[in-house]
Amino acid sequence: QVQLVESGGGSAQAGGSLRLSCAASWNTSSNCMAWFRQTPGKEREGIVTISGDASTIYADSVKGRFTVSKDNAKNTLYLLMNSLKPEDTAMYYCAAAWTSGCPRIRGFGVWGQGTQVTVSS
Repeated sequence: QVQLVESGGGSAQAGGSLRLSCAASWNTSSNCMAWFRQTPGKEREGIVTISGDASTIYADSVKGRFTVSKDNAKNTLYLLMNSLKPEDTAMYYCAAAWTSGCPRIRGFGVWGQGTQVTVSS
């Protein structure tokens, strides 16, 4: 069984920090992994991707504030979110593709259940 489970969401004030975790049931070192977020009424949007060769691409909205990392020994993907803004409020999801290169959103075959992040002014 393949499974991703997010955790670490919660409430924070603007300027604060949160660290999200995504635990995988398998070794994801060769997979493209990504973090997405979604607010009600909007499309799910990509935040950052990390390819099998560890190259990363961040969305402009989070560049310089969010950092993705992986602990392959724990099969866990992380998202450190610093300098949080109210507009970061969303449900955050991690996802895995079955390729080392990163596809578009429809190419991610495994998704977590999401963890809510709420940032107040």
